[in-house]
Parts: sequence; structure tokens; C-alpha cells
Amino acid sequence: MNKKKRRLIMRTIILAILALALVYTLYANFTKDSNQTIKKGDTAPDFALVDLEGNKHKLSDYKGQGIFLNFWATWCKPCEYEMPYMENQYQHYKDQGVQILAVNVDESTLAVEKFVKRHNLTFPVAIDKGSQVLAAYGVDPLPTTFLIDKEGKVVDVLSGSLSETAIQQHMESIKP
Repeated sequence: MNKKKRRLIMRTIILAILALALVYTLYANFTKDSNQTIKKGDTAPDFALVDLEGNKHKLSDYKGQGIFLNFWATWCKPCEYEMPYMENQYQHYKDQGVQILAVNVDESTLAVEKFVKRHNLTFPVAIDKGSQVLAAYGVDPLPTTFLIDKEGKVVDVLSGSLSETAIQQHMESIKP
């Protein structure tokens, strides 16, 4: 076989592989189970996670309070940006019936503890080992925050980093 024929065959094989990868990617994205995504108006799925101090946090235990449920990661710069604002507003609203629960997405306890200490965070931070809560809520991208009212209904779903003013307004909106 001559060189030109071999090159043509190799190029054809490479193009076929790329085309198959593209088709698979499109198929996988369009057939995702969209029922997993929690939307505004849905009842927030209950879960139980343990925070860094060893306290168990069950979402249903917060009934009667507003919940600012934030999914985040230590490597996520937009997540890091909003953490001091969340802390400030937590100090203001925690005695007014609005709680923050920050759910880290399956990172090591050491990494999360260092992050929490560096930012002097006092609100509950739990690690979602195995990302089961993340999957139940259909979270993508990070950070994503679910505003949950006193009845356990999702009032809003917020993607991306929030300013301190926005956090304050959202906490005010879920205040019982």
C-alpha cells in the first residue's frame, strides 16, 4: 500500500472516531434526566449531612425557618468570593429565622477545614461525600444556592456568585 492510501485511511479513522465522540456527547447531554433538577416551586428534597463539628443537619429539621442552601467547592473562585458576604449576612439573620447551610461537593475534610478557618466561617459547613445531595438537587454549575422558605418550598435557584447586597435581599425574602 502506498503512503497516500495509508494516510487517507488513518485520516478517515480519526475523523470517524471524532464524529462518534461528538454524537455520543450530544446524545449524553440531550438525554440527561432533567427530572433530577429542582426548580422554583418544588419541595426541597430532604437530606441529612454532618457538618465539620460533627453535628447532623437534616433539612426537615429547619422547617419553620428560611434556608439559604449553598453548594460550593474550595477550588471555585466565585464560591470563595461570596463566602465573606454569606458570613456577614449569617451573623445578621441567624437570629431572625434564616439559616445558612453550605454544602461542599465531596472534597477532603482537611481542605474544607482549612478553607473555613481561613475565611472565619461560622455557619454550618457539611461535606457531601459521594455527591448524593448534589445529584438530588441537580446542581450545575458552582456555586448554586437554593432559597427555601419556612414550608420547605424552593423560592428561587441562584447560579453564580452573589454580591453582599443580593445575599441580604435573598435572605430577607425567605425570612419567616
